[in-house]
This record gives sequence, structure tokens and C-alpha cells, in this order.
Amino acid sequence: MSRLTISLDDEMHQALKEAAARQGRSIGFIIEEALQLRGIKPMKSARQLVERARQQAQLAEGDAIQIANDEVQATRNA
Repeated sequence: MSRLTISLDDEMHQALKEAAARQGRSIGFIIEEALQLRGIKPMKSARQLVERARQQAQLAEGDAIQIANDEVQATRNA
């Protein structure tokens, strides 16, 4: 597992610590969950998702990738 150092405003750090304690989860878990909710996933996971969607929709690979990229961008902009 990799380690990462980030800088947070003191109030945000305290809020994160409190949320972790209330939920009985680690700060790392909460951050990973937030990243996943923002659509940030390992490339292997993203490729598998695109491949399943492409097969189900009977799309060419390039078309499926374009649709997936458009959806990720729309989610990130929301």
C-alpha cells in the first residue's frame, strides 16, 4: 500500500477526523471512498468497465471509450 502526505486546512482536518471517528472508519478509507465517488479508479478497473459496457451495447471499442470519457467528464463537472 502506498503512503501519501496531503495538506488540509485545520478545520477540514478536524472535520475529517471527527467523521472518521463517528463512522468507525479510517481517514484513509474515507478519502479512498471520496475518490471513488468522484470517478477516480485504477486504470484496470476502468478498462474492464468499458469492455463490459462495449460488449453489452455492441459498440466499437473507440465509440465505447468516447462515451465512457464523456460520462466521466460529465460526472466530474457535476
